[in-house]
Amino acid sequence: MSTARPRRLLTVCLGNHCRSPLAALILAELGGPAVEVRSAGTRDKWVGKPAHAQMMAAAAAAGYDLTAHRGVHLTPGLLDWADTVLAMDGAILTALRALADETDAPKLGLYLADRDVPDPWGKGQEVFADVVRLIEDGAPRHLP
Repeated sequence: MSTARPRRLLTVCLGNHCRSPLAALILAELGGPAVEVRSAGTRDKWVGKPAHAQMMAAAAAAGYDLTAHRGVHLTPGLLDWADTVLAMDGAILTALRALADETDAPKLGLYLADRDVPDPWGKGQEVFADVVRLIEDGAPRHLP
């Protein structure tokens, strides 16, 4: 029996209101006991609040339940906790690099290797559904 601890993944977006909560949920569900996943936002506007209603609806349509999510603000402790920190877009990655110390910097990367997960905020339900599919498609590359 292995005594290795689960791989710790942290997903980060702007408000921890749309993309990063869904990414964390999908990674946790697909990764099972091999991963421990948390999410956070670089802004504190949505701390303690549920996920965006349109994201919850798009997630539910794909079989994911975001109702338990409550927003979390990114802290240095969360960066230290994580083995891998996954930014949902290039602007978030830039913000993370500004916050990270030399220990945390190598952990940082984009959730999708070659492009951003677009922020669906203020857009139609079809954009939220597209974001769900992008996050689903990107998840396997981060799992053991």
